[in-house]
Amino acid sequence: MKRVKCPKCDNYIVFDETQYADQQSIVFVCQHCKKEFGIRIGKNRLQGIHEERHLDENAYSQEYGSIVVVENVFAFKQVIPLDLGDNEFGRYVKGTNINKPIDTRDPSIDTFHCTITVSRKKDGSLQYVLKDAPSDTGTFYMNEILRDNDRVVIHDGAIITIGATTLILRAAETLPA
Repeated sequence: MKRVKCPKCDNYIVFDETQYADQQSIVFVCQHCKKEFGIRIGKNRLQGIHEERHLDENAYSQEYGSIVVVENVFAFKQVIPLDLGDNEFGRYVKGTNINKPIDTRDPSIDTFHCTITVSRKKDGSLQYVLKDAPSDTGTFYMNEILRDNDRVVIHDGAIITIGATTLILRAAETLPA
């Protein structure tokens, strides 16, 4: 099942994409605002940015780990792979200048909300450091708000809350030396 956002009222319409061929056009009528709009079956607009990978909850063996995004209001899950260096998270808006946009309509997430920096320690293991952007609503780590200059080392399973959305760190699996 896929969902598509109404361009007028931002409500989502859910449909079964397996019923349509690739590059096929579909016309929808929003049940909330009655706006008629069309889409073409194809790649997700963020797919090129995230190099979307179809992972189940336990298969997170990317080289640098990933963030599982669960939008609390809609239970819409996204998996965003992490890169070495700064991973800047925020709400996707056309023209957003961050490298890890989240596709959400949660207005309490800033367009640049927080950063997770992935680096290698001297022993070769990965370290994850969370900091607020600073954002208007704050970044919470395990229910504690981070101040503007706070940096906290996080580990696998860390729960980060930005707005009404939860991020869960899935650290890369460590390979034996």
